[in-house]
Amino acid sequence: MKKVKITILKTTFQEELAAEYGVEGLSTCPLMKEGEVYYADYAKPEKFCDEAWKAIYQYVFALAHGASEIWYYSDWIKTPGVAIVSCNDGLRPVIMKLEATDIESIAEE
Repeated sequence: MKKVKITILKTTFQEELAAEYGVEGLSTCPLMKEGEVYYADYAKPEKFCDEAWKAIYQYVFALAHGASEIWYYSDWIKTPGVAIVSCNDGLRPVIMKLEATDIESIAEE
């Protein structure tokens, strides 16, 4: 199993939806910052958002176990070993790039 590199590409904010449904003072995600990098395999990286992990772990798991073909029917991501995903926060979604690496994962005992 290999490590997967997770890069936070964008922290977004849906102003129109937040004005209608969000609490006063809501802004972009306070947990994730653009440019942050994490490495993962089967386990959530330390300090990584729990909800974001729930949204992306299946892609991380697939990449960690060697998935390298183009995702689905070649109608999504053009680069093998890469996935562009987001967390499931509809008001302030965080966009992430997942990349397969050659870094060996070391199982904790």
